[in-house]
Amino acid sequence: MNSLPTREQILNWIAENPDQTGLREIARAFGMKGASRPVLKELLREMEAEGILTPRRARKARDLPPVAVLRVLAPDANGDLFAVPDEERLKDHPARILLVLGKGDAVPGAGDRVLAKLAPIRGPDSDYQARPIRILGGPGAERRRVLGIFRTGPEGGRIQPIERGADREWMVPREGCNDAKDGELVEAEETGGPRLGLPRARIIARLGDPWAPKSISLIAIHQHGIPDRFPDAVITEADRMEPPTAGRSDLRDLPLLTIDPVDARDRDDAVCALADDSPANPGGFVVWVAIADVAHFVRPGSDLDREARKRGNSTYFPDRVVPMLPDRLSGDLCSLHEGVERSVMAVRMVLDAGGQKIAHEFKRGIMRSRASLNYEQAQAAFEGRHDAATEPLAAPLATLHAAWRATLPAREARQPLDLDLPERRIVLSPEGQVEGVAFKDRLDAHRLIEEFMVLANVAAAEELITRRRPLLFRVHEEPSPEKLEALREIAESAGLVLAKGQVLHTRHLNRLLAQAEGTDVDELINMSTLRAMTQAYYGPDNLGHFGLALRNYAHFTSPIRRYADLVVHRALVTAHGFGADGLSAGDIDALEETGRLISEAERRSMAAERETTDRYLAAFMADRIGTELPGRIAGVARFGLFVKLDETGADGLIPIRTLGDEFFRHDPDSQTLTGSRSGMVIGLGQRVRVKLAEAEPVTGGLLLELLELDGTALSRPKGAKSRKRTTAAGRAARAKVRRKADRRG
Repeated sequence: MNSLPTREQILNWIAENPDQTGLREIARAFGMKGASRPVLKELLREMEAEGILTPRRARKARDLPPVAVLRVLAPDANGDLFAVPDEERLKDHPARILLVLGKGDAVPGAGDRVLAKLAPIRGPDSDYQARPIRILGGPGAERRRVLGIFRTGPEGGRIQPIERGADREWMVPREGCNDAKDGELVEAEETGGPRLGLPRARIIARLGDPWAPKSISLIAIHQHGIPDRFPDAVITEADRMEPPTAGRSDLRDLPLLTIDPVDARDRDDAVCALADDSPANPGGFVVWVAIADVAHFVRPGSDLDREARKRGNSTYFPDRVVPMLPDRLSGDLCSLHEGVERSVMAVRMVLDAGGQKIAHEFKRGIMRSRASLNYEQAQAAFEGRHDAATEPLAAPLATLHAAWRATLPAREARQPLDLDLPERRIVLSPEGQVEGVAFKDRLDAHRLIEEFMVLANVAAAEELITRRRPLLFRVHEEPSPEKLEALREIAESAGLVLAKGQVLHTRHLNRLLAQAEGTDVDELINMSTLRAMTQAYYGPDNLGHFGLALRNYAHFTSPIRRYADLVVHRALVTAHGFGADGLSAGDIDALEETGRLISEAERRSMAAERETTDRYLAAFMADRIGTELPGRIAGVARFGLFVKLDETGADGLIPIRTLGDEFFRHDPDSQTLTGSRSGMVIGLGQRVRVKLAEAEPVTGGLLLELLELDGTALSRPKGAKSRKRTTAAGRAARAKVRRKADRRG
């Protein structure tokens, strides 16, 4: 017979499992069988009599009426909808109620009140199932919303949703039109309606021209299903939060400061460096990285936690950000503002004179940032050009820069993948119009912050591995053989070498990138190398990070905007006994699923951000139809050529049908098109001059017409032969054909 659980064990288990409080469930949890059950039952009665346990009759699920008003909860990890009673007399009822929707039923949102028919069931996850009769709404209810094009009609109008996969329109009665005009982009919320037929809605915002720049990010948000409004329960929970008052190490004397983009929306990491005064480490440094203590505010299983896990990460657009956490946290309590005390999870890292990390230690502390600098300010300070903000911090900044420079030999020895790709930034006017496209400078200040964040992430992973605590790793597996072979073909076509027959390391790819540096194929090889990489993801198994050349790596430094980092913070809290807000048993059981969900959310955000940039560029180019532009061939497909334009970095398509009246054969291995009659070979990396034929902001697509190839004008009237040009790509393609023929012979 198993030993009887203590009263504390029983109370803790009931607190963690409020929906399973019967004798049978408690007995099963503690392995109590047969003759031990009466003893457990008597203990529960004693606890009730002493008032330390709610009486069984209050814990036990009472019968619910056949029809009741329910409040809908946010979807769970499987996408299922559950509800709780919303009537005063039933609000404490512990039953789990699964919402079951019929075909044509409107889908209620989190917080909606619904009138529903109830039926008891014996399921593993629920006690009742509920079929909605109608959505009641109510004060504070979170209504389902839609973004779409409004079309007027005789009795009001309809909304054509822009979301991908939307299979039906929404009906808007005349009184709900809000004076919207035909063809306008509108936002509407559902008002309920018949169980059959179109859902009904009222327009709550008129957004004007659907293809105006200010509408572009909204379209991406809705097309990709990115949650952009916090349920009332989440806002309420965030608004109740207060900073911790005790149980933290005092880090306020450290010269910690933040360095971020000039338009940063949150500040979740601070850094400083001190010369190590230990005689055992001459020339070494002590580097501190302090990260916002989000785990204190976002507890496992809370409304905030469920919403953050669903979002996975913040999504950034040129004109707005869709945050993972409400502004009360992301912009206030968790943001390391200058001169304000903030709770942090900090790591103290000791570096030797060669930049190798030789020790680290984690603390949960209170800090006060000395300054909120941008990258340009910090760079100027590193170069000796101080302003009013950096002058008082000249010495700490100089030490910080010296500590970073000390890491360079260690980084060089590690040889992380050294890609050099220009990063575009859409420049918007105050009215939201695209004024231009700028390419972000790559400064030492950027590299400094990146290197110290990488070191902190490594320290977090190593700490949790040593302490045998589960976590989510940032995994980046090595490229597949197929992708490597494709990269090798591209390198050969450009006259470069990527060696075969060896275990691939990042140093091999860096040698290829070094060969291309400063040549006409520099950007092409960098882009092709990036395309050969696998996509990084989050998972509980440590498979290493190929691109960074690191065996142990986890994301720790951005918990305001990434849920994976929050999981790692909780694991550190548990590992060090920093508090009761660490990684829960439910967190641990769901790690694999959480990794999958947030990896998908990350890909969703990346696609939305990329498509938004493309649409902004197309909107910017729309009034330049007919303009001649220089560029380079960045992709070859059987249907045409992709060209990256020099001025904006935008990608455009030259359809194959516009290249002439001959047939062009596509070789996917060498990434070339070869004219059947002329023998002209067009391949990756060639310089082109094109004319902008079309710019479509709706899709973000640009159509181009080829005018010049490698400085030679193209003039191919029908029936005329083109001059034959042989490039490195062409020579490699034909050599490959000859090699294949030799092998067959």
